[in-house]
Amino acid sequence: MPTSRVRLLAPLKIRDFRLLWTGASVSLLGDGIFLVALVWQVYTLSNAPTALAAVCIALTLPQALLVLLGGVVCDRFERRHIMIASDALRGAAIAAIGGLAVAHELALWHLLALGCVYGIGSAFFLPAFDATVPDLVPPELLAEANALDQFVRPTALRLAGPALGGVIIAALGTGGAFVADAGTFAVSALSVGLMSPRHSERSLEHGVTEGIRQLREGYRFVRSEVWLWGSLLSASLAYLLFMGPADILLPYLVKNTMHGSPQLLGAIFGLGGVGALSAAMVVGQVGTPRRHVTFMYVTWTIATIAVAGYGLAVLPWQLMLASLVFNAFDTAGLIVWGTVRHRLVPVEMRGRVASFCTLALGLWPLSYALTAPMAALLGVKTTLIAAGLGGGLITFAALFLPGMRDIEREGRLGHSAELHESVPAQELERGYLPELVT
Repeated sequence: MPTSRVRLLAPLKIRDFRLLWTGASVSLLGDGIFLVALVWQVYTLSNAPTALAAVCIALTLPQALLVLLGGVVCDRFERRHIMIASDALRGAAIAAIGGLAVAHELALWHLLALGCVYGIGSAFFLPAFDATVPDLVPPELLAEANALDQFVRPTALRLAGPALGGVIIAALGTGGAFVADAGTFAVSALSVGLMSPRHSERSLEHGVTEGIRQLREGYRFVRSEVWLWGSLLSASLAYLLFMGPADILLPYLVKNTMHGSPQLLGAIFGLGGVGALSAAMVVGQVGTPRRHVTFMYVTWTIATIAVAGYGLAVLPWQLMLASLVFNAFDTAGLIVWGTVRHRLVPVEMRGRVASFCTLALGLWPLSYALTAPMAALLGVKTTLIAAGLGGGLITFAALFLPGMRDIEREGRLGHSAELHESVPAQELERGYLPELVT
């Protein structure tokens, strides 16, 4: 089928987006390998949910603490350089884990320390990457770009990556899987390095004072938009309830209750990838729905309730089904969320807003910390059921915040796209210039 007829592929006409997309795809494949290797390694070293919770806290806490700084930095410096440095730091941390595992010297404290290093790199990479996409892609293709991202992400992270990780672990052990993941960061850094510079670095005039001023400016913008702060608040509370149980207790169920293998865990993640792929293809082809805020919250509510399915499952295929439903509806909502945010957030503030979005995940470490005590008190399955139902209720309730749906009633998303309809077609070939949307 010609590329012109497949709207999902339209952003790939842009050279710099192709490079960014290629590097991200390879890196996400490595993340999928890492996902299976990490949980299996931790449960091999210490077969207790508390051990995996501690490692997850080490990975996410530095990110939560530093992401606002990362947002300010990526709005003041060339984002390519930030992404390359972040890839180098994270790749080095994973390579060290892999070397220790190959040498049979890896201990839990190594994972905790190197996980913190990895989290520091992520705090700067995530807002820089998020803010770069609308720099490269014109507004009328943002829905397709976000859909393509959500197509690649589950393919690599949830489908191909875990499947490949299970094979590598079976053949070479977890050490080989960690080393393979480290190599993907080098590919990502090289791809980003080949991109054209977008803007020159700005001076650090006024130093910390200027940084604080910019951070306050970003906060005031987030606070002024109900659809933005309401979504971040509800996401924070919902993630607090369900993210720890989903990440910590699902692998525990597979290994200890169903006596499964790394391949089974990879298959469960893989079915989630199939669901996400299907959602990305549909939304990418159909486009952003007119009632976009309503669409986001309905899909996110269904996805969150699906977490309760993990607790209700008694057979592996039921875990696979719950994973498929969760990832399909979560992905559909995320594609629309990304499109709305990229169209309505001013270009000069995208890094800071992206950092606030990542900060909404800041309660993840607390969710991980609470998971093991709650599982000990209520039981693994009951904790998962309560987390899914409670998170779904919070998510759906946020849809009825006063002013939440104003942007879809006023048609602001369509107006934003109309402002840029005059962009010449040749701009798609050489990369979309951020000056056109200032």
